[in-house]
Amino acid sequence: MAWNVFKFCTALRAFGSIMIVFFLGLVGVTYYAVVVAYYGPHLFRGGFDTLIAVAFLFLFHLLLVMVLWTYATVVLTDPGGVPLNWRPLREEEKGDADPLVGLGYGIAKIGTNQSAVPGDFKNLDIGFCLKCNRLKPPRAHHCSICNRCILKMDHHCGWVANCVGALNYKSFLLFLFYTFLAEILVCLALLRVFMEIFNDDEVDLTPGKLAATFIAFVSVLGFLIMHITLVGANRTTIEFQAKDKKTGLTWRYDLGWKKNYEQVFGTEKKLWLIPVYSKDDIRRMPALQGFEYPTRPNWDPQH
Repeated sequence: MAWNVFKFCTALRAFGSIMIVFFLGLVGVTYYAVVVAYYGPHLFRGGFDTLIAVAFLFLFHLLLVMVLWTYATVVLTDPGGVPLNWRPLREEEKGDADPLVGLGYGIAKIGTNQSAVPGDFKNLDIGFCLKCNRLKPPRAHHCSICNRCILKMDHHCGWVANCVGALNYKSFLLFLFYTFLAEILVCLALLRVFMEIFNDDEVDLTPGKLAATFIAFVSVLGFLIMHITLVGANRTTIEFQAKDKKTGLTWRYDLGWKKNYEQVFGTEKKLWLIPVYSKDDIRRMPALQGFEYPTRPNWDPQH
């Protein structure tokens, strides 16, 4: 009998819930160590120590709010599923108000599982999911853990017990960003502790704790850099491993870094650092809904 790894998908969903509890516990321990045990008492010392403590605690709580806000948004936001009986709109159904027309971009000509796609839609980048047994929009992929197709799926993240897709990718990136900033702040705040270690003073910080802090710092930094690079190229983690990437073909969705970032963060730059979009962006940009994506002008799949 063949071993089917997908039988464990239910267990993986439960594991994701455990990771949420673990993350919140980690936040609680960090809060106690940094605020209650270390900087809280500095508030009552007076003088320069109190000033430093107030400044640090203000920045720490600001970043903590942003970390928890973006994390909750990733966890609670549906990444975007394919509606039942979904099909793309034909040109005559879109009308003159189609935002893609004004941008002057075409629609990709290459799709997946084209043999199962009705003839009317074979000129679009439409795929057919054999597991869901229905059409799926461009850049959508089936998640075996969620057991459905996810719009512009990047990956299934165990830390948030949710897929990262079209509707929560911005929140995920901001979560990484603010987590990284919070780690920098905590490291700077505890720099005095590290200095005491090199001065051979006795501190309650074991080599294991130092190693764990360093690994967490480097991991978040590496993950953040990877996703910043992917957004600049308008690729998901899944698409990064695509065949056309390996053969050096031009990526059809790469519109230049400015438009690539706008597809994730929106055109209102004042909202780039918070996990929300303007109403105008939601109305005017189909990419934010996860169903349509403009391609490079005059894109040729052979170059």
